[in-house]
Amino acid sequence: MAAGMPGFGSDPASVRHRVEAMERLLERSFTIPGTKRPVGLDAVAGLIPILGDLLTASMGAYIVWEARNLHMPKWKIARMAANIGVDTAIGAVPLLGDAFDFLYRSNTKNLRIIRAHLDKHHPQQQIIDQ
Repeated sequence: MAAGMPGFGSDPASVRHRVEAMERLLERSFTIPGTKRPVGLDAVAGLIPILGDLLTASMGAYIVWEARNLHMPKWKIARMAANIGVDTAIGAVPLLGDAFDFLYRSNTKNLRIIRAHLDKHHPQQQIIDQ
């Protein structure tokens, strides 16, 4: 039943949809009032010492897992894992990590890597950004 629903399959378009939704949740869920800077769960959960960073790292690891399921090259997967690792390691530092979470968007970087791969290897799934 779920295989027939959009976004639930293993095809590249479904994977793109899921990864974009996770990136939106983690990096661009809402805008801080009075600014035009979008923030997401990554920055907000990072305010909870260690636990928040581990939670968002595991959610970011889901994006890397989806990339692995797309059979992306190991060096791209390693680069994506490094993005998550840097975000988690520096994000865990009190105060400095909170500011870093607002500026460094590891999940957005990983989404770009996946989009580039999908656009090159599955051009029929390419979506024009607006």
